[in-house]
Amino acid sequence: MKRIRRHRDAGRMPAQRSLSAGFTFIETLAVLAVTAILASQAGVAASALMQRARIAGAKTQMEQFKIALQSYYVDCGSFPTDEQGLSALWQKPVLVPVPEQWNGPYTDRAIPLDPWGTAYRYCAKGSAALPAGTPDGLPFAIISYGADRAAGGEGNAKDIISWE
Repeated sequence: MKRIRRHRDAGRMPAQRSLSAGFTFIETLAVLAVTAILASQAGVAASALMQRARIAGAKTQMEQFKIALQSYYVDCGSFPTDEQGLSALWQKPVLVPVPEQWNGPYTDRAIPLDPWGTAYRYCAKGSAALPAGTPDGLPFAIISYGADRAAGGEGNAKDIISWE
């Protein structure tokens, strides 16, 4: 007599075969939950890195402005006034006192906005807008108002000042 071989799943019900063949719904939900948690943590970390990059970018731009202002001073004999501002580094000022020895532009492009999309604030020595606590002897200060785009603030909204 000939023996007939039976496949090991031949006697099982179709529902039983599908349970052993793949992931259950609960397992799939667990994987999705873990993936969502990891993705949210990556988003928080990326946001913090972006904020630090903006602060570093503002400080770097301020350093470039300080070098350009020193070149302006060497040529013109004085720093720009508050009214002339940083734009005096790109275009010859038309406001009094007009520097006769202006030999600019002193930057390689027009003065950009800060990383938060706000204009940098330039304050010449003796200006009422000069931040409190500015060390004596500094001829100017450059300010970026930070993430809140307003004077003052703490944490991410803290002002970035050229001498700090």
